[in-house]
Amino acid sequence: MRLNVLASLTVATFSFATAVFADVDDGIAFLDAGDVASAATEFAAAYEAGVPEGAFYLGRLFELGLGTEQDEMRAANLYSAAVDAGSVKAQVRLGLMYHEGRVLLRDYVEGSRLLCAAAEAGDADGQLNCGLAYQIGRGLPADDAKAVDYWQRSADQGNILAMNVLGQTALDAGDISAAGTHFKQAADLGNAGGMFEYAKLVSETHPVAAYSYANLAVVRGLSEAAVWRDQFEAGLSAADIEAGQAMARAWTEERILAEAE
Repeated sequence: MRLNVLASLTVATFSFATAVFADVDDGIAFLDAGDVASAATEFAAAYEAGVPEGAFYLGRLFELGLGTEQDEMRAANLYSAAVDAGSVKAQVRLGLMYHEGRVLLRDYVEGSRLLCAAAEAGDADGQLNCGLAYQIGRGLPADDAKAVDYWQRSADQGNILAMNVLGQTALDAGDISAAGTHFKQAADLGNAGGMFEYAKLVSETHPVAAYSYANLAVVRGLSEAAVWRDQFEAGLSAADIEAGQAMARAWTEERILAEAE
């Protein structure tokens, strides 16, 4: 089933379309609250009304098996319908399914076309994955400069994975300063991977900060950081250990206050 493109809506039906978009927002709210049945009802209503994101979110429920039996092929069909109707989110997910090649026949060219179309539309996940496609030449010519450009665009929108990819790319190129900037950006947003990489990067120049960020990475579930932290702690003075722990506590308190606002 193909959806009609929303651009065909007239002024007379615009108010109805606005109300239907609210169904998608309501569906997301229900999903966040754990009410999958009500979320599905809202997404289905939006889908039947021709709203692209309704089809996308309904597809996600089928892909993940939330509130229904998992049906990835049905999800792919819903993503395809959503793409035809203009959903950028669906372009990303369908593009990744073509790259994965489990449900759909693996097709790097079509997958990268969809991902990069979403990237050009301004989607941060599309930019991240389009950059990865350019990095390894998957479905398009390899181009490191384009890869970095897409990752930077994604990171500028707050995509933490893009920040870490930029950090690792800079580190591989020997640009320690740029790597530290990117990893710390991810770290300060609470990402355990960014915290650990930044800790290792500044361990010689800023041992107290390194110990603090490693400590934070551990409590965020990064088990490999625990071994490194304990070994690093063994070479610190009591004063540095105390300062690093105080820094970690202060970071946590600031984070809690910021999230409460």
